[in-house]
Amino acid sequence: MELKAKSLKELYEKDFYLWVQENLRLLKNRKYELVDWENLIEEIEDMGRRYLDSVVSLMAVILEHLYKWEHFRYNEYAGHGWIKSINNARKDLRTIFKRHLSVEVKAQEKENIQTAWELAVYSLIDWFKEPRNQDLAKKYFGKLPTEKDFSQECPYTFQQVMEYKPWVKL
Repeated sequence: MELKAKSLKELYEKDFYLWVQENLRLLKNRKYELVDWENLIEEIEDMGRRYLDSVVSLMAVILEHLYKWEHFRYNEYAGHGWIKSINNARKDLRTIFKRHLSVEVKAQEKENIQTAWELAVYSLIDWFKEPRNQDLAKKYFGKLPTEKDFSQECPYTFQQVMEYKPWVKL
């Protein structure tokens, strides 16, 4: 069954898996004129973005937990889960960087670190909204914090995202 270009574009909206299989068959058979190039190009762009999105998300987790450790650790027992989270996120980042070398270069760009910081700030704000943390919000801010209560610029470098361990006292 060979689909025409118009019906292939319609298939993209109705049955993505079949759309992929059909485009793959066309490419393997070198029937390039029938491929749904417009949607295929968009999907390839999305595939590349997914890795960078994952990296930014992992960096946001690290930034959030580094910041909590340094600024909101209310007793000596608090924050050990943050360390575990940071270590796990760093391990996941190293795995992505090992498999996709250029993603590490992209992750170091200021705009991506800044985006990760902005996501971390949103998570921090949400964390303070949790009932168990509202007393901490009052203690540190006198209110529930907003974006304005945090640095607009990321206070950490990429190297710190990957290596900084403020809990190590050697």
